[in-house]
Amino acid sequence: VVLVVLVVCALAEMSNVIKNVPNLAGMRYRIVDASGEVLGRLASRVARALQGKDKPTYAPGAGSGDVIVVVNAADVALTGKKMTDKKYYRHTGYVGGLVERSARDMFERDPTWVFRKAVERMLPRNVHARETMRKLRVFPGREHTFDETKLVRMELEPRVLVKAPDTRAPEGMMAFN
Repeated sequence: VVLVVLVVCALAEMSNVIKNVPNLAGMRYRIVDASGEVLGRLASRVARALQGKDKPTYAPGAGSGDVIVVVNAADVALTGKKMTDKKYYRHTGYVGGLVERSARDMFERDPTWVFRKAVERMLPRNVHARETMRKLRVFPGREHTFDETKLVRMELEPRVLVKAPDTRAPEGMMAFN
């Protein structure tokens, strides 16, 4: 009789573990300042944190990522000539209705849209993507609607060069890396 009670209690404890519910206990509210950051590099770090891949408790279907609040999204940088050369496409649904806009046009319309789209395209294309994107809050300026006491600053590690610069470069010239 005692053995049966112990087995039933053990089964009851195991049934409380549900794998497809978001891990709300470990969720943090993290703030990121996007001013001066390169769009793609910052978006990849934010996408990783949204999925929870930077936590030791990461499980692919668990939804254990953090809520990320991005401020100063209007001040994000694009390298090279991407501001004019990068194109965003959509279709109206009518014949010949392909609409093409540059990144500069999209920044003028809504500066947060470009950052949200960059993060969304770095997430896996599955049923969890929409739920994951709900945890991203992007603001064009410094002001946001979250309580400052709950926010944890997301530290962005500095970029490390893959290899040391070439020391054989002529005097007064720098090697590209």
